[in-house]
Amino acid sequence: MTLLHFLRRSAFVFALALLAAAPAEAATLDGAALSPLWGVPFAGILLSIALMPLLAPAFWHHHFGKVAAAWGLAFFIPFAVVFGPGVAASGFVHALLAEYVPFILLLTALFVVSGGVYIRGNLHGAPLLNTGILAIGAVLASFMGTTGASMLLIRPLIRANDNRKSCAHVVIFFIFIVSNIGGSLTPLGDPPLFLGFLKGVTFFWTVGHIWYDTLFLVGALLVIFFLLDSWLYRKEGVTRADPTPDTHSFGFDGAVNFWLLAVIVALVLMSGIWSPGVEFDILGTHVGLPGIVRDVGLVAVTLVSLAITPAKVHADNQFGWGPMQEVAKLFAGIFLTIIPVIAMLQAGTNGPFGAVVRAVTNADGSPNPAMYFWATGLLSSFLDNAPTYLVFFNTAGGDAQMLMTTLAPTLAAISAGAVFMGANTYIGNAPNLMVKAIAEDRGVRMPSFFGYMVWSCGILVPLFLLVTFIFIH
Repeated sequence: MTLLHFLRRSAFVFALALLAAAPAEAATLDGAALSPLWGVPFAGILLSIALMPLLAPAFWHHHFGKVAAAWGLAFFIPFAVVFGPGVAASGFVHALLAEYVPFILLLTALFVVSGGVYIRGNLHGAPLLNTGILAIGAVLASFMGTTGASMLLIRPLIRANDNRKSCAHVVIFFIFIVSNIGGSLTPLGDPPLFLGFLKGVTFFWTVGHIWYDTLFLVGALLVIFFLLDSWLYRKEGVTRADPTPDTHSFGFDGAVNFWLLAVIVALVLMSGIWSPGVEFDILGTHVGLPGIVRDVGLVAVTLVSLAITPAKVHADNQFGWGPMQEVAKLFAGIFLTIIPVIAMLQAGTNGPFGAVVRAVTNADGSPNPAMYFWATGLLSSFLDNAPTYLVFFNTAGGDAQMLMTTLAPTLAAISAGAVFMGANTYIGNAPNLMVKAIAEDRGVRMPSFFGYMVWSCGILVPLFLLVTFIFIH
């Protein structure tokens, strides 16, 4: 038995023993009484995600799951010993059933369904065509997720530009628009918004409150891209023979998966609209019947897609489980280690992170939307936008009904900051790294971590400043 298998089995046995030992009535965690040191594992796993691919890429590629497990156990075992099995089991079950499982099931369904559609044919990259693909991707991102839209369109976009000397900028703007900002309108679009949906934010709330911001950003980026791509195209033109032959007419293989995408949308909508009043209390976590039906349906959609998609489509798409496995393993550690961080933030100004709460609060005690936008955005740039959204959602009180009404500008700022500024770095959102990896595999010379930030700081940050002055009030 390898060390990894031993740790996995040990953690599983420990969790079962903890649940068995936990009292029927779940205990509560007082965030005000916690030491900030309980947040070290959360910071550790996020810093590992940010730095280890740069400092030790080979080690990270082979052992990222072990690193995530190590940080998770570094938090969970001492936490269970200090606070007892009741508190630990309650936090574990809530993170698992209320956040992690629905989150991973939706991402997996979108990943598999989008990977079952292959866009055949060889388009010929030119500024107008490239801009059109980016615009289509921006629309698709809010309906099939930034992950789904990115996986669907990045390969044909690279094929279309594979006879040009410079196409890294095409991929960079693709990450800006399709992998991030385009997914800002629905819970299907980006993981932070789906977490908000799980917390009680209604399906269409976000589109009703930040669509002006999104339209402004996407429109501005498309104009900037068209001008830049036109200049580079005139300067360099086509520099080599097209390596992709024009042997197939344009079309979709595996198009039946579009119907499965519609089923995913229907399942998520159903879980937010249907209220049968049936729910189960599992150690303090309320699991409703609509959520159960949605999650079972997502599993069924995933299995159906795998069964009906021709093997050739998966082969043409170079479909593999690597990206999804990385997301699943890393977020297991993130959702576990974030438990005490959320509790400390919910304690407000009396908690260990009172300084963070005061930094985003006006003198009269009301939240400052502009500060929430930038605080959420800057952390989303480096600490992944999904857990960052949760942090500031809870900093603002964590009450979805209050945030959607009285504090609507604050929730809009948190949502916009988390989704928009996930584009600032490669690690801000899961699809960013997936797209970079695919581009490099296809021979595109992508900029380094800090080289990419030169692009984002030069293009995105000025636009975010304009968004602050125009839309964030």
